[in-house]
Amino acid sequence: MTSPNENPQWDKWLYRIGCPVWGCRTWGDQIYPTGTSSSEYLAWYSSMFPTVEGNSTFYAVPPSDTFQKWRDTSAATFKFSFKFPRRISHDLKLSHCDAELQQWLERLAILQDGGRLGPTFLQLAPSFSYRYFPQLESFLKKLPSDWPWAVEVRHLDWFDEGDKESQLDDLLQSLGMDRVLFDSSPLNSMDAADEFESTSQKRKPKSPFRVTVTGRRPMLRLIGRNNAAEVADHWEKWSLQIASWIRDGYEPWIFTHAPDDTYAPGLARLLHEMIRIQLPELVELPTFEAEQPMKQLRLF
Repeated sequence: MTSPNENPQWDKWLYRIGCPVWGCRTWGDQIYPTGTSSSEYLAWYSSMFPTVEGNSTFYAVPPSDTFQKWRDTSAATFKFSFKFPRRISHDLKLSHCDAELQQWLERLAILQDGGRLGPTFLQLAPSFSYRYFPQLESFLKKLPSDWPWAVEVRHLDWFDEGDKESQLDDLLQSLGMDRVLFDSSPLNSMDAADEFESTSQKRKPKSPFRVTVTGRRPMLRLIGRNNAAEVADHWEKWSLQIASWIRDGYEPWIFTHAPDDTYAPGLARLLHEMIRIQLPELVELPTFEAEQPMKQLRLF
């Protein structure tokens, strides 16, 4: 393959699956040819996966021309799923942040206008408890109602299986927003095999996982291990759930994390093939074949 497929027809897929980043130097001859310039990573990645979870915006909001470059260098039907800046979600806890929110919405509008905007997700701080519910409700109602949004909570208040959790779910449902579902159980199912896994076990939350659907795009973030064989049994139940969502007319958005990003694409392909066992009509993800033309995606 000498150039990425510029028209992968992702808009005809029944769901979206991707990695937490679009560029990793160890992906040579897996996502793009070895030696590919980092400036070309996105063009290649967006021809191999239909979406990406963009975590870099959590730390800083890039300038407008960066968003324009992302829009213009990604495949036409590719979608970004960026995380809200921490200045809004963590530092200001959704209060007194109108200027920051306006800037953020102006950046996202560049992707929206270019047809590249997937669900943008608001990850709340572990300290963001039920007492901040009024701020959450007020903030979410400020967001454009015709754009896709998702919310990830981490404080245990939101997992009480009672009034607090019900109020959260009811709010999201009333606004047509999705609740981000998070599962790190495979990562913590055994001792770490390397430094990457050890670091991830210390950093990743152990939130109770849910299958709650509040909108039409269930978003699922799965934290795996570097060895795919240690993940498969854990993810079998998710492949069944994802297939069920698709049958019910939902459009799931799935992101597979590995402690070492090197292995994230392999985990995504593993999960996709598990889902295809339940839904054989789904096509395979494209595979990289060096110096050979990319196979065009077949729909059925």
